[in-house]
Amino acid sequence: MTRFATPLLIASLAAAPLAAQEEEGPSLIEQGAQLFFKGLMEEMEPALEELEGMAQEMEPFLKKFSAEMGPALKELMGEVDDWSAYHPPEKLPNGDIIMRRKSAEEMDDSARKEPEEVEL
Repeated sequence: MTRFATPLLIASLAAAPLAAQEEEGPSLIEQGAQLFFKGLMEEMEPALEELEGMAQEMEPFLKKFSAEMGPALKELMGEVDDWSAYHPPEKLPNGDIIMRRKSAEEMDDSARKEPEEVEL
């Protein structure tokens, strides 16, 4: 019986550190990341509350804007097939806003241009 008890005792003692490692919980890096994000959330909380307050203040204005301008914007979207055929809107000195249509040459030039490369 002692022949089996000794190897069994040695095996159980060798496995004890493995079991303890599994039950330890998060590593130091994981704990650090958790603390970092907890601190970040605590720092951001006042700004998020302020943003929520601003959104609640703006809600009636946005609803009114949507109710008044929605039909006009929908009509405009139906009239314009391709927004890339126009230059950006310009505001004239008298307050008028115009959108100039691009010429055929400008359309050809913009079609030939390759997209700009973005350095990452």
